[in-house]
Amino acid sequence: MAAKICLVTGASSGIGHATALELLRGGHIVYGGARREWKMAAIREAGGHPLPMDVTEEEDLQRAVRTILDEHRRIDVLVNNAGTVVHGAVEDTPTTVARDHFEVNVLAPARLVQLVLPGMRERRSGTIVNVSSIGGEIALPLGAWYHASKHALEAFSDTLRMEVGPFGIDVVIIQPGIIRTEFEAGTARQLREISGNGAYRQIAEAMARVAETQARLGQDGPGSDPGVVATTIRQAVESARPDTRYAVGWQAEALLHLNRSLSDREFDARVTGALA
Repeated sequence: MAAKICLVTGASSGIGHATALELLRGGHIVYGGARREWKMAAIREAGGHPLPMDVTEEEDLQRAVRTILDEHRRIDVLVNNAGTVVHGAVEDTPTTVARDHFEVNVLAPARLVQLVLPGMRERRSGTIVNVSSIGGEIALPLGAWYHASKHALEAFSDTLRMEVGPFGIDVVIIQPGIIRTEFEAGTARQLREISGNGAYRQIAEAMARVAETQARLGQDGPGSDPGVVATTIRQAVESARPDTRYAVGWQAEALLHLNRSLSDREFDARVTGALA
C-alpha cells in the first residue's frame, strides 16, 4: 500500500499518541497535532512530524493544514481524536464550561473537516476518522455535556458521510469502550468540585470513589490499552471500504448491546442501581 499523508489530533497522549505511532509502523507519513508538543518526542523519533496545535484556535488549524499541504500537496487521512471531558450534574455545570466542551469535541473537528475537504474532493479520495465513544450512543449520570458532544459528533459524521460519499471520501466513527488513558484523570476532582456539595452529592461521591479506585489500579485496572483502538483506526485507514462504525475496547460491544436491547427505563435502572 502506498503511504498515506495523515493528520492525527490529540497526539500527545492516549489514543491519539498510539494511533500516530501505529500509522507510522504501517509506513504512512504522519503529522501529530497537540498543544503539548514536548510529549510527542516518540512520534518524532519514529519518523513522524509533531505540530503544535490548539484545536480551538483557528490560526493553529489553518497553519497545520497549510504546513502539510505545502510539504506534500495533499492530506489523505484526518483523524479527529482530540477531545475533553467534564463530569457534573446538568444543574450544576456552568454553560460556559459546556460551550468550551463543544468547541473542542464538535466544532474543532468540524472545522478541520472543512479545511481538508476541498483537496479530498478534488482528488476524489480520502478518509475522515472521527473518534467518538460508546458514550456517543449511551448516556450515564453526571456526564450530560460529554455525552451530548459525542452524540453530536456522531450525527455530524453520519450526515457528512452521506454528503461526501459521492466524492469517494470515507467517514468512519470510532467508538472506544473503556480505555486506560489519562483522559479521565481528573474525574473524581471534577465530580466533587462541580456536584460534590449540592443536591447531587450522593451520586457524585459514588462515581468519584469508582474513579479513584480505577486510578489506583492504573494499568492493572479494567479497560483496554489505547493500542487496540489505534490498530482499529489503522485498519479503517488502510481498508478499501471501511466500516462506518467500529466499537472497540473493553466492554464496548457489551454496553452498546445492553443499551440497544433494554428499554430506556430498564437501562436507567441498571446504571443508577449500580451506583446506589
